[in-house]
Order: sequence, then C-alpha cells, then structure tokens
Amino acid sequence: MTRIVIANDESIAEAATLIKRGELVVLPTETVYGLGANALDGMAVAKIFEAKSRPQFNPLIIHVSDVNKAEEFVEMDARAKKIANAFWPGPLTLILPRRADNGVSDLVSAGLETLAIRVPAHKTMRAVMKAAGVPIAAPSANASGEPGATTPKHAAESLGENA
Repeated sequence: MTRIVIANDESIAEAATLIKRGELVVLPTETVYGLGANALDGMAVAKIFEAKSRPQFNPLIIHVSDVNKAEEFVEMDARAKKIANAFWPGPLTLILPRRADNGVSDLVSAGLETLAIRVPAHKTMRAVMKAAGVPIAAPSANASGEPGATTPKHAAESLGENA
C-alpha cells in the first residue's frame, strides 16, 4: 500500500528499515523523486524493474554518501575525482567502471562493466542513505516511459500499487 509521509526522524528510520529489508521506497532527490532499493540486494533491485515496467537492459543509478564511498563501487581516475569533488553532492551522475566484487547487484548495471553513480545533495535522501548504510539504487519514481515524478503524489499516481 502506498503511503505519503512527511520526512522526519521517524519516517527516515522507517524508510531505512524498509530498504534494508529489501523493500522499495520513494525518496526525494534534488531533481525528481527516486524509487529506491538496496543496490546490494538483487531481489530488491528486481522489484524496481517490475514496479516501473522497466526493461532489464536499462541500467539504474546508485546513490552513495560521498566520493570515498563511491570509490568502493567504481574505479575513479584523477579526472573523475576532480569532477566529483567539484559537483558532488549534487545532481551529477557519473558512469564509471565497476570495481570487481563490489557487491552491487548485476541487475543494477544491466550486466555492463560500468555503474552510474551519484552523491545526492537532498538532505532526506542523504539521511536515509546514512541510516540504511547501503548504496541505494534509485531511478526516477515513475512508470517507464512517463515523465519523472516531481511530487510524491505524481510518483504514487504513476506507479500505482506497484510501489
């Protein structure tokens, strides 16, 4: 059942618990709302594709807390670090080579050798990431092919009972 709640300490803790359990949560970012799941849990990631009716050949973005955390999952050369340090946290997604055995579900990258990775600036998303302690796969919270959700209501209407 879809619920829309105000971001506060209690709802942030609940969202983090749901993500750790392998459930989906709609989360705000500085651009659109994202449909978030534990990026390390293949079954949770599969729920994103199902909820969005998204083809599994279409990779997802993972969200992490900072550049150091990003380096656990992707290879960052000097140029990537310079760009990341200039624009993160913020609405920039980098596509970089995956680190071997990084733990991120292969579904996230659609089997590619790269990962799309981002350090969001939105305080609620950052609080949920910190509380969950895992990278969060979070493409836009809308049915595949529809415009990105810019409000919680739009996300709920677009995804219906799928999220």
